[in-house]
Parts: sequence; C-alpha cells; structure tokens
Amino acid sequence: MIDSLILQGGADWRAQAEVFDEIFFVFLALGTLVGIIVVAYTLLNVYKYRDDGSEPKEDFDAPVVGELPTGQGGPKAKKLFLSFGLSAIVVISLVVYAYGLLLYVEEGPDSDGEGDIEIVVEGYQYGWDYFYENGHMETNELVVPADQRVDIAVTSRDVWHNFGSSELRIKSDAIPGETATNWFSVSSEEVEAQGGEANFLVECFELCGSGHSIMKGEITVIPQDEWEEWYEDTEADEEGQETWEEHFQEEGS
Repeated sequence: MIDSLILQGGADWRAQAEVFDEIFFVFLALGTLVGIIVVAYTLLNVYKYRDDGSEPKEDFDAPVVGELPTGQGGPKAKKLFLSFGLSAIVVISLVVYAYGLLLYVEEGPDSDGEGDIEIVVEGYQYGWDYFYENGHMETNELVVPADQRVDIAVTSRDVWHNFGSSELRIKSDAIPGETATNWFSVSSEEVEAQGGEANFLVECFELCGSGHSIMKGEITVIPQDEWEEWYEDTEADEEGQETWEEHFQEEGS
C-alpha cells in the first residue's frame, strides 16, 4: 500500500533530487506544525499557571522533583503519556514514509514493462563518453528517449570527476575504479515544449585539472520512436559492450 501511494505521488518526479525535495518539504511542514502546537501549548500553560502572588488552591497538585506529574483533573501522568503516544505516532509515520521514499530513490520510477535505458557514463580529462548496451559510444552527447527512465552508471578513467546537469537535477561522483548509479527521466511534454528536442547542459562539478571549465557535454532527449530509429542505426562495438557489461554487472551484483 505504501509503495503504491509513493509511486502515484511520484508520477512527476524526474530525478532523485526531486524525491529528496518531497522528504524535506514533508519534514519541514510537519515539524513547523508540531513546533507551533508545542510552543503555543507551552505559552498557554506559562500564562495559566503563572505565579500571580495569590495562595494556591487546596486541591492544587504541585509537581514534585523525581515524581511523574499527575496531570490536573485526570489520571496520573495522563498528559505525559498522551504526549509520548502522539510523538511516537508522528515519528514512526515519518520513518515509514521516508523509508518508502528512499526505496523509491534506489529503484526509480516504474518503466511500465518496456525496460530501462541503461548507459555507462565515463569521465576523462576533459570530456564524457557514453556507452550504450549494444556497445555504441557517444562522446559529450548523451541521446535518450522521452518518457523513459534512464539509468546511468558513472565512473572515471583517470581522476575524480562529477557528472551533473543542473537543469535535470542529477549529480553523481565519477571515481576511478568505482561505479555510482543514478536515474532521471524527461517527459514528452517537456520535449514538445522545446520544439521536439530537449537539450540539457552537462558539466563536471569536481575540480579535475586545468581543463575543468571546458569539460561540458549535452543530454539530448527526443521522442521514443525517433530514439528507437536512431538506436537501430548506431554501430555496435564489442569493446564498448564489454565496458557496459562490466559496470552494470558490478552494479547489479
């Protein structure tokens, strides 16, 4: 049930960063609400039980250090345990909700049974190579279809880099000998709004040498049918396919 609610709510999420935005907003909103209630209730009791100089009533049950408060007009510790119970419900609900969203971050959106587009991103001084499943390699331009989840396995062949696109809100470390995974998707509506082809700037966000500032690329998103035609015309390469298999087998193992 939790998974279904999360998937429905995440229909418009196109990157992991947007899921974290959701978590932050929920925690901020609920934390603000709880904070207002707690502070307001505290101030109310400060005013209600302030020392006005008069003698206390005979039935006033003053708190004693080391003992649980009895709670005025109710059973022993009623208010204390009520507050503990409400706090536990809020905290457990947030933990379950956040855990479900973190699972979504790892698994990504449902691909509707059509399969995911899996691409290896390899950084070098100073550019990006993209390896597709058939071994085809593109340099500095990643071509992907709209309305499809794109899984990327990011690595480097020389020094530390960081693959990212501010417009798509994706960012992953590219470290030699290691593989970082991420995903993103772009809707066909967004592609149509940009004239049938959407382009997003790719940059390196890790200072990697004298050519760091020119280490830029592009993500090109085209309609699904156009991408399938483009992919069928690409040249398969055995060495490139071995590179793809190496990183995605490591990620899946």
